[in-house]
Amino acid sequence: MRGVLLSWNAARVRAAEEPLLAAGVPLMDRAAFALHVVVARELQARRGRVGGSRVVVLAGAGNNGGDALHAGALLARRGVRVDALTTSGRVHDAGAAALRAAGGRLRGLAGGASGADHGAVGLDDATGLVLGADVVLDGVLGLGGQGGLRGPVAVLAEAVAAADDRARPVVVAVDLPSGIGVDDGSVTGTVLSADVTVTFGGAKPGLLLPPASAAAGRVEVVDLGLDLDGRADVAALGPDDVAALWPVPARAAHKYIRGVVGIVAGTRTYPGAAVLATSGAALAGVGMVRYVGDAGDAVLAARPEVVVGPGRVQAWVLGPGVSPDDAAQRRRVVRALDGVQHRGEAAVVDAGGLELLPERVPPHVVLTPHAGELARLLTDRGAEVSREQVEAEPLRWAREAHDRTGATVLLKGATTVVVGSHGAVYAQSDAPPWLATAGAGDVLAGVLGAVLAARVDDVHDDATLAPALAAAASVVHGRAARRANPDGPVTALAVAHALPATVADLLRAAASGGEGVVGRGGTLTP
Repeated sequence: MRGVLLSWNAARVRAAEEPLLAAGVPLMDRAAFALHVVVARELQARRGRVGGSRVVVLAGAGNNGGDALHAGALLARRGVRVDALTTSGRVHDAGAAALRAAGGRLRGLAGGASGADHGAVGLDDATGLVLGADVVLDGVLGLGGQGGLRGPVAVLAEAVAAADDRARPVVVAVDLPSGIGVDDGSVTGTVLSADVTVTFGGAKPGLLLPPASAAAGRVEVVDLGLDLDGRADVAALGPDDVAALWPVPARAAHKYIRGVVGIVAGTRTYPGAAVLATSGAALAGVGMVRYVGDAGDAVLAARPEVVVGPGRVQAWVLGPGVSPDDAAQRRRVVRALDGVQHRGEAAVVDAGGLELLPERVPPHVVLTPHAGELARLLTDRGAEVSREQVEAEPLRWAREAHDRTGATVLLKGATTVVVGSHGAVYAQSDAPPWLATAGAGDVLAGVLGAVLAARVDDVHDDATLAPALAAAASVVHGRAARRANPDGPVTALAVAHALPATVADLLRAAASGGEGVVGRGGTLTP
């Protein structure tokens, strides 16, 4: 698929590097050159020039520190004032020598490191140096780093985070922000959040997965020629991928071929969820929407094209706005789930439908909980976990829910995590913070139900398609929110109304050659 941003865990990246290193391929030189190109671009954007700018390198003992020092040397040769602060008792010798030869300064932070030329820098002076820089290069920890930053460098990270946005230096992370969980996206201590992460060979899962993804900023991938075979550990769909997955009707299509989605949502007293879910489905482009429930009058007032009443469907949306005391709607959800089990319809199970889920379901059933709902679902199934624990390790607990239910799991959040069959994992950060608003999940459920209905046969043929479609629905939902009101508040219904134009834009851009976007970043070839 074009546009997808793939990531591989640390062990797989190291294994892919080994044959190239054994053959003498200068991977560090390639990485450092690409890194300095990105920093120069950031300096140009901030200061209008490269020469005369100020860069501070935070250099740990490992290869990331070496990459940062070599990049610093290249910048120094372009007239940048480069100060490197070593953060460990060791320094990358070749990188340090290159920086010295280019005229950069190398000093130890609060006690220094071997190879420092100008003595130790106290914490106050180091803080002033960092906050006075145009760009800070974070090369403290690499693939082998564990836990958050500690000691003086943690204090520097906190000072950068607390700085006024107008005076704060641009932070460029070398391969990954120091202190994040490389493979699982965990954050267990202080992290130096980046504006840009320049990652080498392939993205790392921690750059895509929450909560660490929030610290990665824009992700730029440097192609080092690594042979990374097999399924990626985590993927993020780009616009072209979504366009390729989205169901587009053929010229001879009619409404039944395009898919019929049935929706059990809302109540007569609280019809909003029914209106929003049916609107999401109808405006995403399905052939027909059937509504089953007691809020039909409100649904028809908002969406006269919806058919109220039971009938044959290819997929269900079950549970938005269904409360525990609504016995009639709960019975309808249970009956629909029975049909899913025996007739093979696809289903989206959300909110009030989650507690009615059978013990095991097929992968074409997609659960769409937020963190609190996932915690309750797992606790009810014998895995004691809190909302806070789910938010701290979303991938772990989404996998646990998949393993315990068999369903595809879409865990909603600032970064949406999707886990499905055969190890499929997606992480999508396409939505603005404004989308955290009442009813937005009901619209998403409708969008996903529409896509599943249109591609139900394909979903049965390929168990890995359901998570891909779930990720695609998340992308469209997030982009519709941005379209509804760029950089400002949105309502759930406004998001639904923005869906047709959002889908049309994606399809048009893909047909004309794409947007030139790779996930949340691009690929640099040094």
